[in-house]
Amino acid sequence: MSTSSIAERIEAYAGRPGELIQALQLVQEQLGYISAETEVQVADVLGLPVGQVHGVVTFYHLFRTRPSGRHTIRLCLGTACHVLGASRILTALQDHLDVPIGGTTTDGCFSLEVVRCLGTCSLAPVMMIDDDVYGRLTPEDAVGVLRSYADAGGTG
Repeated sequence: MSTSSIAERIEAYAGRPGELIQALQLVQEQLGYISAETEVQVADVLGLPVGQVHGVVTFYHLFRTRPSGRHTIRLCLGTACHVLGASRILTALQDHLDVPIGGTTTDGCFSLEVVRCLGTCSLAPVMMIDDDVYGRLTPEDAVGVLRSYADAGGTG
């Protein structure tokens, strides 16, 4: 997205610093993430210091500062999932994908995130890939799910 199209996208918020989060959401919806260059452009349009925009982007987990993969893996590390082995699943996913938490595979297929609750404790341990929920997982099951995405035409 060019500088002018970012400004056009958030034009309704021009000079309204109280609308920062809404403006950032619009930009991320379009770009998929908020780059450092985008932070500067948003700051200019809203009339805010760049540091304040950056502070909001890095404080709230809903904002991404790097492009994400085609598929987002969210592994629950909440209490029920943790007790039932989610940390072993996390290790297996990281080893299989060769990415840290918050990372994206080199082929751009998967991004790996951890969350504190997916609201499905009865299925613990649980992960989601995009909008699909996978429960009662073992480390082997989790890696198998990733392989099924690869078999379906993705990579991973």
